Amino acid sequence: MNSSLTDNVWLSEKRTNLLLLLMEGPRDIEQIKVSLNVTSRGMMPQIKKLKEKCLIIEEDETYRLSNTGRLIVRNMLPLINTLRMINENRSYWEQHDINILPPHLFKGLHNLGNYLLLEPDLNYTFEIPKEFTENLLRSKEIMSIISFFRPEYPKFYSQLAEKADSLTLLLSRSVFKRMEKNCASELEFLLSSKSTKLYLYEGEGRPPAIDVSDWFMYVSFFNEQGRYDHRDIMSFDETALKWGKELFQYYCDRSTEITEL
Repeated sequence: MNSSLTDNVWLSEKRTNLLLLLMEGPRDIEQIKVSLNVTSRGMMPQIKKLKEKCLIIEEDETYRLSNTGRLIVRNMLPLINTLRMINENRSYWEQHDINILPPHLFKGLHNLGNYLLLEPDLNYTFEIPKEFTENLLRSKEIMSIISFFRPEYPKFYSQLAEKADSLTLLLSRSVFKRMEKNCASELEFLLSSKSTKLYLYEGEGRPPAIDVSDWFMYVSFFNEQGRYDHRDIMSFDETALKWGKELFQYYCDRSTEITEL
């Protein structure tokens, strides 16, 4: 892409927004004005420049992306979504270890979409967040990576095993040892449950904790010191569910199924 084309795409917010809007489908000038909150006087010079660079095409007073324009916008979207994701909570992403992610999922972090960053309530810091428990209890298919231990987890996941149609748990070595030592009855129950499968991860590094179900995803990254700081990411976007399932499967493929104590 030469510098002139680069400038036309990036150096005008109006042009960038118009290209993104037309990715959704053709629009006439009235629809463009309403969607982008602009005037005809302010927008027509930008439309003219995009037409000159063959990025958009006008037909019957309607504008659409050209083949070149569509190709460019498709490749713009991941970068724009990544920038948006980081700008919303820059300090969080700077302070947490996302380098533990496999390269293809690191690159695809923008798929978290319209996520929520959940901050701990100081009065309930050491309790399981309600957003976590309430959404999981409503889920039918659950895949979870448990990378750190909470005293409430054995009882809670046993409850999920009774309610969910499918529950797959991947335990880190430290979590498994803790449950084996202190929560053997709950661990035996999970192993005996027909709807539940347990896996043990003993690979390098400690994966982020994640719970992904048929309708929501919840992930906890460790901070740079390797500690859990009670700040979590939650998303209901389809792209986030797909990303979470791929992350779970990546670690599951590197784990061993637990069939007995």
